[in-house]
Amino acid sequence: MDTESVHSGHSHHSRGSNRHSERSRDRHKPRSRDGSNRSDKNVTISTPSAGTGALDQTPAGTDPQDDNWAETTTAVTGTSDHSLSQEDLAGFAKACEVPGPLGRGGRLVRLLPLGLTLLLGLLVLLTPLAFLALPQLLWAERLQECGTACEGLFLSLAFKLLVLLLAGWALFVRRPRASLPRLAVFRALLALLTLLLLLSYWLFFGVRILDTQDNNYQGIVQFAVSLVDALLFTHYLAVVLLEVRQLQACFSLCVIRSTDGETRHYNLGQLSIQRAALVVLERYYSDFSVHNSALLTAAKSRTAKYLADLKVYSVDGPSSDGAASQSRAKMAAAARHRDATHNELYYEEADHERRVRKRRARLVVAVEEAFTHVRRLQEEEKKKPPGDVLDPREAAQAVFPSMARALQKYLRTTRQQHCHSMESIQQHLAFCITHSMTPKAFLESYLSAGPTLQYGSEGPQALQWTLVCEASVTSPLRDGTEFQLRNAEFSLVVSTKTLPHLKLTEQYVHPKSHKFVLLLQSETSI
Repeated sequence: MDTESVHSGHSHHSRGSNRHSERSRDRHKPRSRDGSNRSDKNVTISTPSAGTGALDQTPAGTDPQDDNWAETTTAVTGTSDHSLSQEDLAGFAKACEVPGPLGRGGRLVRLLPLGLTLLLGLLVLLTPLAFLALPQLLWAERLQECGTACEGLFLSLAFKLLVLLLAGWALFVRRPRASLPRLAVFRALLALLTLLLLLSYWLFFGVRILDTQDNNYQGIVQFAVSLVDALLFTHYLAVVLLEVRQLQACFSLCVIRSTDGETRHYNLGQLSIQRAALVVLERYYSDFSVHNSALLTAAKSRTAKYLADLKVYSVDGPSSDGAASQSRAKMAAAARHRDATHNELYYEEADHERRVRKRRARLVVAVEEAFTHVRRLQEEEKKKPPGDVLDPREAAQAVFPSMARALQKYLRTTRQQHCHSMESIQQHLAFCITHSMTPKAFLESYLSAGPTLQYGSEGPQALQWTLVCEASVTSPLRDGTEFQLRNAEFSLVVSTKTLPHLKLTEQYVHPKSHKFVLLLQSETSI
């Protein structure tokens, strides 16, 4: 039984009388050429799960859908009712929840560097205040009075601590963008330097001030101010090492995706290998087009289908080396088939391009009719009271069934059905209606592949990468450094080259060297 009759059973009761005619008509209708690939029959526009996006699977309890699931289902774009209801569309997919790979322990490990940074920052801010408070608490009666100069030092210390607090918050208190495999060398060195500085000042304070109970309070305040000055210079060193040092481009990185060979080039400064890998991944999600594994399986499926259709017969009957002879015969047939594969590939690509153009034209017409219907509804809503105005979300749900069949067939033909779920399409349609966009603006997300970050189909599993490199990942980039970033489906191969040294020379051109004088004879007629 075809899928049209199954989905018709979920819709209005008014369609129940036409069920027998649809079955008989579908039974005698010839198979479409687009439905030759069985794998394309089992995918639908599915709703996104919590954090994982659309999955290519059919709903439980329903029959697999054919490419022509909506051939006998009509959707009127006028003011009449739709025969394809929202309940039917919602039944095409099943929400699947896949838990993320990061549990509570993973979050604690990810937030551990931030916690240590906050602890060190708290120690930095409390140490100068402790230097000023301990003498007042332990031997306040023996301290000398603080004069005008001492009070000025208090004011200077307060503003310096405020500047240090804001500068440390701007540089270090950030949400971690990624979990690196090794410790960041410069950050660890700066933290160690800060700890050594605080330890040295505490030792000096304990030996020269606490033990002797020095009564010169102005000298103690100057000691605390000198600590804050040293911490400010340490922060300046951190800015130079962590931010300024990597601004000047020194290397050109060539990033190649292993499956389809898409290539990008990036210029980076002095970075470690793991930091360079992090920059490459951040730019990958915004610069590379979305990875479509369905487009890469055409050649494999074509060869596998040909080998599956081969049949080898043994004339001499079964023998001990029958399996080996059959294998050799299949290999020879595959080699002969390989010589004629280019002709088959040519006609297959031409037929695929023809089908894409045809379904794209149908999609464009369907979307334009839907947007025309939306504009007509908006004009009608202007005449109604303010409380009865149609919400953009409701308008998108009302016109979506009229374009659902054309859009789904186009996504199946271009093998993009796993990138767009039904819910994401309706949200994008509502967004376009809200901002009064044109049909072309709505279709741009589906007619051309966008960057990977634009699609919500990659869940937390796709964000896990493995850095493979022969050198230590904490070592700096050098000329010829190569490393890989491996994912579950593909890998990014990165090669490094040093930018050449450019030498500019100056050539002076005299202002009068390119001027000339035109002498005309008196006999010349002008």
